[in-house]
Amino acid sequence: MSLPRIAIDAMGGDEGLSVMVAGAALALDADPRLTFLMVGDEPRVAETMARYPALVARTQIRHAPDVVTGDEKPTQALRRARTTSMGLAIDAVKQGDAGAAVSAGNTGALMAMAKVSLRTLPGIDRPALAALVPTLGDHDLVMLDLGANTTCDARNLVQFAIMGAAYARIANGLASPRVRLLNIGSEETKGTEDLRDAAALLKDVDAALALTFDGFIEADKISRGDVDVVVTDGFSGNIALKAMEGAARFVTDLLRRSFSSSLRSKFGFLISRPATELLRNRLDPNNHNGALFVGLNGVVVKSHGSASPRGVAHAIEITARLLSENLTERIAADLADVGAEKIQMAVRSARTSQPAEATDLANSERDA
Repeated sequence: MSLPRIAIDAMGGDEGLSVMVAGAALALDADPRLTFLMVGDEPRVAETMARYPALVARTQIRHAPDVVTGDEKPTQALRRARTTSMGLAIDAVKQGDAGAAVSAGNTGALMAMAKVSLRTLPGIDRPALAALVPTLGDHDLVMLDLGANTTCDARNLVQFAIMGAAYARIANGLASPRVRLLNIGSEETKGTEDLRDAAALLKDVDAALALTFDGFIEADKISRGDVDVVVTDGFSGNIALKAMEGAARFVTDLLRRSFSSSLRSKFGFLISRPATELLRNRLDPNNHNGALFVGLNGVVVKSHGSASPRGVAHAIEITARLLSENLTERIAADLADVGAEKIQMAVRSARTSQPAEATDLANSERDA
C-alpha cells in the first residue's frame, strides 16, 4: 500500500539538488511504498534524478523557477511563495497533491509559508518546531519548541506538551509519554509565572490525555533518558539544542585529537574502535535529522541545511511514519479532549488563586 506523496523542496539546503535527490533515493530503497513530488528547476531535477531509475518511476516533477535563499527574510519569501520550490512544495500539501512537505531551506521562511498556507489546527495558537534528541535511554526524546516562537505563554506551553506527546507516541511507540517543562530548577516554585501556570494546568489535564506530566527538568538532565518530551519556548529551546550539539561535536573532536596524539593512542583507537564508532553514530546529527512543524493542518518537516543524503533520507522516513500514523488527526483529537476554553480558564484560575507571598517567594528563588 502506497503512502500519500511527499513533496520535496529539491532546491533547498546548503548542497541543494544533489543531496535532496540522493536522500529521496535512499529513503525509497528503505521503503518502496514511498512516492514523491519533486519541486524545483525541472530540467536540472530531471537530469539529477536520471541517476536513480527507481526514484524516477516513483516521482513526479513540478517546475519551480525560483529558490528561497538562506539569508532571505520570511516576509520577502512569502511574496514569492507561488514561484519558489519551497512555496510550491507547501502549496502541494494545501491542495492535496501531497500529504507532506520536506525542505532543507531557510527555516524562518519555511515556518512563515507553512503557517500562512496551511494554517494552524483548531485549538492551536502557534505551531512549534519539534525534533528528536538522542538520550542515554532506549529511545530519543521529543523536544519543542526549538526556535519557532521566541516567547510563549502558559497556554502555548500546554499546547506544545499535547502536540509533543502525540509525536512521541508515534515516533517511539509510547502509550503515555513522560512530559516535563524545561526550567532553571526542578522545584515547583522555580521559573517564570507562565512556566508555573503551565505546570499547574498539565497536572490537572494529564489524566484526560495519553501523557504523564512529571514536572520540571533542568538542561543538564535532558539526555539522561528519564523523560520522553521536553517542552520550552523557542528561545530557550534553540539555545539548549545548539549547546547539546556543540557538546557532541566537542566530544567527538576531542576523541579524534586524543587518538591521533601518539603511536600508543593510535593503537588504543584500533582496540576501542567498535565503541568509538557506536558513539559517533549515536551523536551523528544525520541519524536524528528531521524537525517537524507541529500544530499545522498538514505535515511539514525541516531537514538540516547541511544534512547528508543519509540525513535527508532519515527526515523523509520520519515524515512517512507521521503520515502513516495520522499525526495531525491525533493532535486534533487530543486537543478536543481537553478543549481550548478549559486551557484558558485553568490558566486564569491558576493566576488568580496564587497567593501574593507565593509569587514573591517564587520570584526570589527564580532570581537566586
